[in-house]
Amino acid sequence: MRGTALRAAPLLISGVLLAGCGSSGSNATPTGLKLQREDLIASARALSQAHQEVEHEAAATKAAWGLVANGLAVKSGEPLDPAIAKAAQSAKALRLPGLFEEGRARTLTGAASAVAAEFSRFRTLSARSWQLIAYAARQIAAGPSEAARFAQANIALYIESVYDAHFGLAQIGKQLLADYKRLGGASAFGGALSEAEVEQLADQYSEERDRLHPHVGVKLGS
Repeated sequence: MRGTALRAAPLLISGVLLAGCGSSGSNATPTGLKLQREDLIASARALSQAHQEVEHEAAATKAAWGLVANGLAVKSGEPLDPAIAKAAQSAKALRLPGLFEEGRARTLTGAASAVAAEFSRFRTLSARSWQLIAYAARQIAAGPSEAARFAQANIALYIESVYDAHFGLAQIGKQLLADYKRLGGASAFGGALSEAEVEQLADQYSEERDRLHPHVGVKLGS
């Protein structure tokens, strides 16, 4: 990544931070409810298939989080910490489920649209932010003075963005369960999507598993 790309990074990340979830307005017609249920079932399947990769990304992020949560202390000539390199690689390698890709996600209705938007936001924001943290760390340690100063001035944004990405990820399961119940629960979904399956996903995509601790301790400009 070149210096110009790093300079554009705050705007790129901000764009992801400001991206909202898709509309989840209710449609009370039988046809509308049927479509929302079908889309929620498909989204649940996509989350289930993605879970193993998400776990790997979350584990790598947690292993590196203590190194950056309160700011990144890098000395001149110091190599990139392997935990940060692994977090960046794991986040970049995480694949977006096909259903959540932009073209297909546009066709999703109601709650499924919101699930797709939040997962996509998490994946993009985490991948970009970890790559920028790794790049900034290298610039601070061994880059030209101008690049090092810019990296030091902006790295807090990248760290905050990793926290925000995982905070959003941690809300997916809770919202999925609430929407499942709102759309009729087990009696409406039948064998196509059981309450036990949704509760398992609510556990897999939860604050206990995915939210980062401690809370981010740096702010842009600090």
